[in-house]
Amino acid sequence: MNLKEYEFWFLTGSQDLYGEDTLVQVAKDSKEIVEKLNVSGVLPCKLVWKPTLLTPGAIRETLESANADKKCAGVICWMHTFSPAKMWIAGLSIYNKPLLQLNTQYNVEIPYSTMDMDFMNLNQSAHGDREFGFITSRMDLPRKVIVGHWSHSETQKRIADWMRVARAVADGKELRVIRFGDNMREVAVTDGDKVEAMIKFGWSVPYYGIGDLVAYKNEVSDSDVNALYDEYNEKYEIVYDCGNGFEKDFVISQIKEQARIEIALRRFLKDKDGNALCTNFQDLHGMKQLPGLAIQRLLADGYGFGAEGDWKTSALEVFQFRPDDRRRTCCRQKGKCFYGRLYLQSCSRKRSKYGKPYA
Repeated sequence: MNLKEYEFWFLTGSQDLYGEDTLVQVAKDSKEIVEKLNVSGVLPCKLVWKPTLLTPGAIRETLESANADKKCAGVICWMHTFSPAKMWIAGLSIYNKPLLQLNTQYNVEIPYSTMDMDFMNLNQSAHGDREFGFITSRMDLPRKVIVGHWSHSETQKRIADWMRVARAVADGKELRVIRFGDNMREVAVTDGDKVEAMIKFGWSVPYYGIGDLVAYKNEVSDSDVNALYDEYNEKYEIVYDCGNGFEKDFVISQIKEQARIEIALRRFLKDKDGNALCTNFQDLHGMKQLPGLAIQRLLADGYGFGAEGDWKTSALEVFQFRPDDRRRTCCRQKGKCFYGRLYLQSCSRKRSKYGKPYA
């Protein structure tokens, strides 16, 4: 599944009272912060430096551009000097993406023994960030506030965590959870208000009959099924005898049926722009079995899934297990390996002597 690469804008606030030399240094310092945060290896997305903001018009124009830029998932605001907060009202009032207020300063320590008025004019983050915090509170704006030096690992980790959440908000604007059938009969927790989910998060949860998927499955050729079955054999060591008395040919036929379902699901999701899906075992007309192995492989590629019509879990799994996030790992528990709520195993999850997982 293709997911967007997002970026975040770093906005530095100041004003034009301090002279050109001070503003040149403000730009130099903020560029250095952005460059060092980008090379830290901690942030999941690129941070983009923007020119220092000095006027209400520039602030509004920049935040309007952030709204319109599909790659921009949010902005980080930092006041290097004092930046009168009334300048920010017009821009913040129309801004509609995640906002992070970074309360930091350029220097790690304050040089009390050598500090002069030039230094104080340049380094007024304590004053500027307080002013900015006042106006965001007065406007009752949803935002994240992080306090700490930008070079410290704990501060960088908190920025990275916020980026991941903000990225999920951006992903949600284009999320489509393909819902085959309704949720399980008489179950409450998997139900929900899909209209409200679209209003609040942008999630779309369109309904499709299971027959729509069956039609795709019936179009899958045997040659395509055999090719995917060969891929299974290459990637996994398949245990045909699990002590359940089934003949090998029968097991192969069931695995190939999963291959047919996987191919159909991938084609369906591609055609319908789906990022996630949910099914219901009570609605399988025309299907020979539940899409077990097929779903597990889709999960590994970043798609979301919820059983029994659980479209909310399906949506959350897209955000929680984004495959381009280096923190996405294969979790082990009691010898099993799983993504999200589904175990990636059928008989056993220990590795074979050839290093391939059993299927």
